[in-house]
Amino acid sequence: MDSHKTAGVARVYVPNEYTVYLSAKDRGRLEGYERSLEQELSGYLLEHARRRSYDLLTRPTVSFETDERLRLGEFGIQPRMVKPPAREGEAPQQGEEGHTMVYSAVREEPAREQAPPRSSRASAQPRGVVVVDDRRYVLDGPHATIGRSKSVECVLSDPNVSRRHAELRRADSGDWQIVDLGSTNGIKVNDRRVGSTRLHPGDRVTVGTTTFVFDIEQ
Repeated sequence: MDSHKTAGVARVYVPNEYTVYLSAKDRGRLEGYERSLEQELSGYLLEHARRRSYDLLTRPTVSFETDERLRLGEFGIQPRMVKPPAREGEAPQQGEEGHTMVYSAVREEPAREQAPPRSSRASAQPRGVVVVDDRRYVLDGPHATIGRSKSVECVLSDPNVSRRHAELRRADSGDWQIVDLGSTNGIKVNDRRVGSTRLHPGDRVTVGTTTFVFDIEQ
């Protein structure tokens, strides 16, 4: 919702329809209470919009779908702004679909004991985004591994990619860097071979024969 808001003259509009894509195994775990969860998430989104003073065309709706391309623990969210029918009997008018955001559970660093409290604004760290073809991996944690292994955060189905090819790391300053993990074919950033380097939004990273675009989401 926060990532797909649209500012009008005096209002901020946000999508009111959300499709959540799950792996087949994760979808199976919702059997028996999927409808209840949809209603609970709808209520949460409505309250979030009220707290942020967002405007909704209708009460937000949430629905679940299965995507066989997703692994266990991954989920995608596709937002859409749907205008209610002007007259009874008319179909609702659907706006353009937003990009499907794919999220993956990433290991978080353990919190340090007796750390001084920080404001929510100060603790907010920019999230790295890996864009591969039509998929976006949003990295909520401070690091993520890229490779061919099914156990890594960003899986690339490329025989020229090592099982654990490279790692994306976020520094305390919020800067991101990529580090080669001793891969066979190495990594290139903007066609330049590197062992490790800082990444900037829009950088093109090549691992094996696969090229992805790195981005940062605040």
